[in-house]
Amino acid sequence: MKKFYGAVAMVVALAATGAMAQNNPILQRKAILKGFGQATKPIADMLKGSIPYDNATVQKSLTTIADGSKKLPDLFPDNSKTGDDTAALPKIWEEKDKFNAIYAKLAAAATAAEGSITDEASLKANIGSVLGNCKTCHDDYRAKK
Repeated sequence: MKKFYGAVAMVVALAATGAMAQNNPILQRKAILKGFGQATKPIADMLKGSIPYDNATVQKSLTTIADGSKKLPDLFPDNSKTGDDTAALPKIWEEKDKFNAIYAKLAAAATAAEGSITDEASLKANIGSVLGNCKTCHDDYRAKK
């Protein structure tokens, strides 16, 4: 019986954690950005030649980036400047329009790349615009850890 109640307590705790994340813009944006990292890793590995080109993986990664980029601007409300180990710099809220424009450019670049990338050569030719937007945000708006 103790095992049953322990399992129920674990399910309740996990459900509560999920509900908190749904209402917490910092945790939501961290999840999306972590997804970006997971999406770009195989692309980086393909560019380095450490894994073979796989168009399905590239397309899935680009979709993840395009979809997440559309959600992220709303996940930086004024009440989410601190807490939950955020790496967001105050500059985000000082330059909100410029910051949001990066995500618009990232979404557009990822969507364009989805239609342009079909093989390793086109990956190398077209992924720079996507990764460049990632770099801009990291360089200008993310605290160095």
